[in-house]
Amino acid sequence: MRDEEWIKKLEEGRKVKFTYQELLKDGAFLTAQIERNEVVYSVVLAKARNPLSHEDVESHFKGELAKK
Repeated sequence: MRDEEWIKKLEEGRKVKFTYQELLKDGAFLTAQIERNEVVYSVVLAKARNPLSHEDVESHFKGELAKK
């Protein structure tokens, strides 16, 4: 199973830490945490079409990351 973690800098300068973990039976657990923020956004996908790319994972949090 795949388990990844990476940091991306958004256009306005904030950094976001993403994680992607493949689960059994084609599932996935995704998280995003904005730097200096205690809130961690998470998603569990039952049918994820694994493996997911970084862009696939990041797209799940697009709405939350657009908020300031």
